[in-house]
Amino acid sequence: MTLEDPRPLLGEPLPLDLLNTTWMTEAGLRDLLADAAGTRRWLDHHGLRDAPAEAGPLRETREALRSLLLDRDAVAGVNAVLARGGQRPVLRAGHVETEVDAEPQWRVPWTCAAQLVALLEAHGERVRPCANPDCVLWFLDTSRPGTRRWCSMAACGNRDKAVRHGRVRHR
Repeated sequence: MTLEDPRPLLGEPLPLDLLNTTWMTEAGLRDLLADAAGTRRWLDHHGLRDAPAEAGPLRETREALRSLLLDRDAVAGVNAVLARGGQRPVLRAGHVETEVDAEPQWRVPWTCAAQLVALLEAHGERVRPCANPDCVLWFLDTSRPGTRRWCSMAACGNRDKAVRHGRVRHR
């Protein structure tokens, strides 16, 4: 039985989804990776059922990714994760596969770090934090004009519009 994912923003690329394992609620900051059950839920959500549910490497990688996105010169954390592994081609009957060559608990974190680097290379200006200062979520802006500002129009976007509307009405 798969439990429903409690996070407000799903469907982002893997490294951004790792960042979004922390989110704000009325009660404060929540962390899906705070326990083994939440870690397992996140891994299962991505079809990573064979990956060990060790939250430590994932949390360390999450903070390294966040640091890099907040300051593009803060590369040390992501480089430390990338130094824990690499990719290598493996021949299978009739085709070639690419495997992550890392300790089991670092395969998924390494993949997240490598995919974030590739995402920044391809779409760096479109990887953004939510414009709501109280929100900690990140997204890839896939809108045609590239003007998306909020993680979700239904949540943060409407909240911002309601606040601005209240200010205008109050005047």
